[in-house]
Amino acid sequence: MDYQHCFRPIYSGLSLVGALSLGLYLTGCNPQAAQDLSANLPQVVATSTILADLAQSVGGEEIQLTGLLQPGDDPHIYEPVPQDTVALEQADLIFYNGFNLEPGLIRLIDGAGVDAEKLAVGEVVTPLDYEYQGQTEPDPHVWGDVENAIAMVAAIRDALIALDPDSEATYRENADRLTAALTELDGWIIAQTETIPAERRKLVTTHDAFQYYASAYDLDIIGTLIGISTEEQPSAQTVQRLVEAVKVAQIPAIFAETTINPQLIRTVAEEANVELAPAQLYSDSIGPAGSAGDSYLRMMAANTQTIVQALGGEVTPFE
Repeated sequence: MDYQHCFRPIYSGLSLVGALSLGLYLTGCNPQAAQDLSANLPQVVATSTILADLAQSVGGEEIQLTGLLQPGDDPHIYEPVPQDTVALEQADLIFYNGFNLEPGLIRLIDGAGVDAEKLAVGEVVTPLDYEYQGQTEPDPHVWGDVENAIAMVAAIRDALIALDPDSEATYRENADRLTAALTELDGWIIAQTETIPAERRKLVTTHDAFQYYASAYDLDIIGTLIGISTEEQPSAQTVQRLVEAVKVAQIPAIFAETTINPQLIRTVAEEANVELAPAQLYSDSIGPAGSAGDSYLRMMAANTQTIVQALGGEVTPFE
């Protein structure tokens, strides 16, 4: 017998040990049994990997989750594929970030043939604004403040309860457990960032994805190579202005991101004679399974460790 077939998860997207164990217990190595089981569960789709992670944590074994983006995918520039259309058309509930984080998928979600309930999870948060080409727009990177993530978890919980009231107790229990962990994480981040010397509490990243993080945890954003959307391409003048800003700020390090080519920000570091932090920050996506940022909790803890250590603070590991 090919035992590898026994370990196929019973839902698409981000797998959890509990859901996999349930699938093995109930279906053994019978693919048809697994399909029959998953077909009876609410069909839930999440766009970004961050939303998929939160939705799976709340939904647990009571939902069949499909995550459209894979770890490392950039939602700003993601182009939908035919399988995405199929998943959206078959969904009972769709979670997307909103605030135009994933424009290609939002157009698809708003298109004909998608009859599922829809929730722009990020839009339950009062956004911070940014200026782009003379216009004020909401910043979509709301998860950078863990308190916002707590509000997003509550919205996910309530949407799942409305879809599947028979499983309300499970959704509430899972959401409560996750919220408790997020509350601990938020306090831990505050304690870690407070160890950064005051004159070094300055952040420079490749794109403007850390406004919420900086606002929540008392850092100043000195500048970025590009704005909110990674579709932008920085000019030579933009690069040089950032180099000069970094020199004036006298910070010890700047930061690359996992979803963006690091070459340009490396050039800034070299020309400004500062360190490029050895670990990249997770901005628009969690990391692949087994990485330091393979869940929202671990992603935020990993980012904090990278930022604090590179800027001269001291980190106590997050448990």
